Amino acid sequence: MEDRSEILTYIKNYLVKILGASADSLTEDTAFSALNMKSVNYSQLTTALEDACDVEVPYMEFKRQAPTLGAAADYMLARLEE
Repeated sequence: MEDRSEILTYIKNYLVKILGASADSLTEDTAFSALNMKSVNYSQLTTALEDACDVEVPYMEFKRQAPTLGAAADYMLARLEE
């Protein structure tokens, strides 16, 4: 994954898969807290992002710095550019 929109789409699709969320209801402004994300869900998501992007994604740092899907895409883009 190389651009923000691709990362955001990946995150949305993954959340649909693990949470059963409606893809149409997920926007870049959707807060993870509004999705009732549990620790295990964050762990699943960060592990999937690590595998998809081939970059380390520290779980707690991700959780603190990425309160929304858009912020998560920005965070991942920054990790890829390091």
